[in-house]
Amino acid sequence: MEDGRTFDAYLARWGLVPDGAPITTHSSSLLPVRVDGMPAMLKIAQADEERAGARLMVWWDGEGAARVLAHEGDALLMERATGGRSLASMSRAGDDDEASRILCAAAARLYAPREGPWPELVPLAHWFRALEPAAAAHGGILARAHAAARGLLSAPRDVTVLHGDLHHDNVLDFGVRGWLAIDPKGLVGERGFDFANLFRNPDRETAVAPGRLARQADVVTDAAGVERGRLLRWVLAYAGLSVAWSLEEGDPPGVALDVAELAAAELDRTEPGGTSS
Repeated sequence: MEDGRTFDAYLARWGLVPDGAPITTHSSSLLPVRVDGMPAMLKIAQADEERAGARLMVWWDGEGAARVLAHEGDALLMERATGGRSLASMSRAGDDDEASRILCAAAARLYAPREGPWPELVPLAHWFRALEPAAAAHGGILARAHAAARGLLSAPRDVTVLHGDLHHDNVLDFGVRGWLAIDPKGLVGERGFDFANLFRNPDRETAVAPGRLARQADVVTDAAGVERGRLLRWVLAYAGLSVAWSLEEGDPPGVALDVAELAAAELDRTEPGGTSS
């Protein structure tokens, strides 16, 4: 694992000038920089999912995602978003439908066919391993989420390279380059999974607003070309997985639990008895 001091080596190696305060997350360290006067972001991965995401960013080659300027070991240098628009702000300001459509359009660019083999990716089923023991231990909504996940993963459709963490703060305004993705997790699996995270974002107030989940299910179904019932099962499954991860870490389940319940209720309303199919 590399720490923030590693910035110095790459600043010298790539001729970078710091352009802001460092940012630390649980899985990476980031530093806004300039390279030849252009705003960029230097990111040092500190977790395997970030390393997989870096490989995927390189493979996307700037089409639908931020352009990679350099990549070596755990370090990734990419163009930095400087546009003034925000999908999270758009959603909160009453343009939730449009924000979802933009996210779906951005995702479509990521799924476009490319030449050459896929990079090394993590199977989606690998992520969901934590849900089974949580469902066995706690039952209830986690059992329903596990049943949904089991059904979806047993017969996947539209298998492709996935972003893995698609939401309002991971598709940014790059000005003339448009809305581009950052921070993928490097997964492979059913395309519909990628849209599940939209329903827990951009914040709890928005996510649990009356009627929001059902409306966004309609919007995403239309914009992304996915089956509504199957999308809702992915929302339930992924929200349940997020609850399982929180329980593993000793954290409160947060909005994920609410969204799992809402997705299950919408499935009961529209597809009685169809949660796991």
